[in-house]
Amino acid sequence: MGRKSLKSVRQKEIISAFYIVAKQEGLENTSVAKVANEMGINTSLILHYFKSKDALLFGLIHYILENYKSLYTINTDESSDVKLLQTIDNLFSRDWNNLIDDGVFYSCYTLIFRDDNIKTAFKDLHDSLREFLAEIIEDAKKDGIIDVTDSKETAELIFVLVEGAYYYLSLFDTNDKTYIEKTERYKQAALQMLNFKQKPSPSSLLNN
Repeated sequence: MGRKSLKSVRQKEIISAFYIVAKQEGLENTSVAKVANEMGINTSLILHYFKSKDALLFGLIHYILENYKSLYTINTDESSDVKLLQTIDNLFSRDWNNLIDDGVFYSCYTLIFRDDNIKTAFKDLHDSLREFLAEIIEDAKKDGIIDVTDSKETAELIFVLVEGAYYYLSLFDTNDKTYIEKTERYKQAALQMLNFKQKPSPSSLLNN
């Protein structure tokens, strides 16, 4: 048990170092040797935990996806309207930009076109997030908070908006006034899709 735990800790340390190197030099310029240099260890130690650069790369992708998923952790004890508003706020939160470098994320994403396992990992994440949002929307619908015809379809459309928004917003600096204004505009568009029966009070709306 202790040995497995140590292995997990070491793998996380190596993946974190891999992420740092990829952020600094670009994913295409990373190597096992550069990761080892970043950590101040021998290359053979990395290869002990990851048999190849591809294995290390897949570990990095899971690291990114798990961090992405953590943004959507909410307090399940809250009422359905608060949970829905908090989720929408998280979807348009700048925390994503602070958590994962856009360059590393999109470099990893392009790999779905050449690796079916990577494609499956990304698809599973996006499908689970859509399902998660659909459940929250359905709860709010049952409680009479919102008026939507199809919770799954609404969740799908909101995620299409979110994904398109982040693709476009990556062209702007996150502190740019235009970035902030557009993010808020897109979030309001998502809220309109939900058709709240009563306009959410300012105290209910969470800030980025």
